[in-house]
Amino acid sequence: MKIKSSELSIMATRRSQYPQDGKPEFLLVGRSNVGKSSFINSLLGRKNLAYVSVHPGKTKTLNFYLVNHDFYLIDVPGYGFAQVGFQKQQKFGMMIEEYLEKRTELKRVFMLVDFRHKPTKDDLLMYHFLKYYSIPVTIVATKADKVGTSKFEKTKKILLDTIDLVMGDDLVIYSSVDKRGREDILKRIEDLTIETI
Repeated sequence: MKIKSSELSIMATRRSQYPQDGKPEFLLVGRSNVGKSSFINSLLGRKNLAYVSVHPGKTKTLNFYLVNHDFYLIDVPGYGFAQVGFQKQQKFGMMIEEYLEKRTELKRVFMLVDFRHKPTKDDLLMYHFLKYYSIPVTIVATKADKVGTSKFEKTKKILLDTIDLVMGDDLVIYSSVDKRGREDILKRIEDLTIETI
């Protein structure tokens, strides 16, 4: 798949603001410092489409990025950031839950985890939360360029042992720096987009 166009189309906080055009949607979830903005920019071949903040926890809406006029990538508020108050975290959780409950356009969730570290309790909670809604998930292990060759397989094994993937879910090792995994993600999106045409 070639990315020909991409734009931030809608910033939504409730269901009535979601796109109504029926295009396929792909949700991005992950901890506040996992690199979602860098992932979006590298995946779409843009430098500053998604704002990369030095302070995690800045996303407060569901951000719908329209890509190639064919599908949406949706960035949601990150989880697990201690400096975001409990009430705000609750509000973000409700916003995401409202989206997940009845959104038939959602084709897959890309759940970002930091490849350098064992998945956290928050990561496991999110994965089980998505499985509660029977949503297919691709785990995207970011920052892979920071893991040396000698530790690579061990790190991968720890990740897979910690998040026990159900059948149909998969793992992509990703780096926004050297672009490894980019074509794998685009292929998954392309296949699921074609299925809905």
